[in-house]
Amino acid sequence: MLHSTPAAPAVRETLERLLASETFGRSERARELLRYLVEQEQAGEADKLKGFSIAVDVFGRDAEFDPSTDAVVRVQAGRLRDLLQQYFETEGKAEPIRIVIPRGSYVPAYEWNAIRLPAPQAATVVAPEPSLAVGRPEEQASPSADGDATIAAVAPALFPQRQLRFLWLAIGVVIAMLAVLLVRQDENWPVAYQSWAASGGKASLATGSVAGIEPLDALPVVYLVLKSNEAAPARVAQTMRNGLAGFDTIDFIGRDMAAQMGADAASSAFFFEIDAGSQPGSVTVELEQAGTGRVLMARKLNPSEIDASSLEDTVAGLLSASIPASGVLYGYLDQSETATGLARCLLLNDDYYLDPNAQTHRAAYGCFEDLAARDVKSPLVYSEMAVLEMEGLTDFYDYPAGANPEQAMALALRAVQMGPTSPYAHRAYGYMNSRLGNSDESIRWMKKAYELNTYDLSMAAAYAYGLIFAGKYQEGTPIMARAVEASSAHPNWWDYGLFVGRFMQGDMRAAARATAALAPMEMKSHYLAARLIAARFNGDEKTAAQLRTEIGNRFPKFFADPRAALAERKYPPDMTERLVRALRDAGLGVDS
Repeated sequence: MLHSTPAAPAVRETLERLLASETFGRSERARELLRYLVEQEQAGEADKLKGFSIAVDVFGRDAEFDPSTDAVVRVQAGRLRDLLQQYFETEGKAEPIRIVIPRGSYVPAYEWNAIRLPAPQAATVVAPEPSLAVGRPEEQASPSADGDATIAAVAPALFPQRQLRFLWLAIGVVIAMLAVLLVRQDENWPVAYQSWAASGGKASLATGSVAGIEPLDALPVVYLVLKSNEAAPARVAQTMRNGLAGFDTIDFIGRDMAAQMGADAASSAFFFEIDAGSQPGSVTVELEQAGTGRVLMARKLNPSEIDASSLEDTVAGLLSASIPASGVLYGYLDQSETATGLARCLLLNDDYYLDPNAQTHRAAYGCFEDLAARDVKSPLVYSEMAVLEMEGLTDFYDYPAGANPEQAMALALRAVQMGPTSPYAHRAYGYMNSRLGNSDESIRWMKKAYELNTYDLSMAAAYAYGLIFAGKYQEGTPIMARAVEASSAHPNWWDYGLFVGRFMQGDMRAAARATAALAPMEMKSHYLAARLIAARFNGDEKTAAQLRTEIGNRFPKFFADPRAALAERKYPPDMTERLVRALRDAGLGVDS
């Protein structure tokens, strides 16, 4: 057993690999925080790693920062711990050194990895199935000397199939050439989306796969592999089947995966492997990429997490972190640049909600618009276009031209008609009704979306948001709090919904804490307003003055008359009244 402390160069090498990993690729704040903590500790400044110094140095807070009322450091440190655990359970599984942030402290610790990888086994070469798929160069094996010998040994057995392989190869080339010709002839893409793609946006989705064969509505394929006959793994597998069947963002194969998946073992195929854990009654769950075998997520579920009272919540948290566009599965597609068609649009949509601005909005809307123009029949296309159109109206984006609430509602209705069991479609239609002031209809449709998939925390958050903005604060706020607490990475509207719920319940301390995650968001008037109210409550006049200036510069109409803006958003009268009064006390608007 190793007892020595890892040397500084080894720690720095581990840090750089970790910061460049897929796990941390979409969390800039986590990367900044981790680098700061490790560099300070390595420089002998561990005694200075307190909440106050971190808030000032990393998160831009001023000298009046009060950690008892502003939870930004605690929230971000908790998310960092979650990401570190995820990294060392998946792509960093073989790292010789682990970096941990012990709970109750911000000083990083370093420990040797006790995991021992299995000894390498002799490679078995299997004749490949004929396939039209085109692999990426980095995924094609480069045979070693031993590999060459093995291949040479089996070559005589494969020789009779050579002519058949050439035939398949020729067919594949012909189909690929035809696909390219068809794509070049199609000149009906929306002009706005052509401009976006040409201006350096993420990879164009119009051709589907590399060879232009994969359908544009194709989604990642997910399988289950149950590797144990014990009762606990079987119970987890059955619950996961129930949960996976409700997600719109994947194609779930509701049976145990066969030993060979054939053509499905590609860049967009994944499987959950469920097995008995090392401790009695425990279960291990791993999410792997089928083509490469790469482990994207690994969880050990203790008996308390899978008993009758906890299992559904445990699976809901696990699937919500894995399957939606914000989860690790789509994160792999994004980082490996293998997402095409509808999956690519869903990633762009997630980019918008992580960083709402005119550019990300236009990219996401244009992507779905392109699919609609190509007659892709998926409720996701129309549900997300509907929400984005309403978002564009709310935040005064200049695209799409001629956007209006009636058109957004028509898109949402079409989504429901196309997907009568689609949670996304029902959520979008509920959102439309909420924005148009039809609170009862909004709650009805949001509740239906939640019932269609109780394992998706985003549906729980949407239902809670609908309840809160219908004035049902006592019902909606606890549901929103559960969703926020169970998900380490989520859109900012969840935090805003929790702020409003706590605010209307009169719990200003909790409401102010909920605004901590809104700090990076500077382009939405109501997020800035929430932060202003929180700064005023905390007595932070410097931050309040900065926020007043920012709102005045970016949202002059909101600054002058927040009541009109809130009324336009169809806020409940009592919510509007209390928010306007709080904003007036903070220096905004007039009491019209």
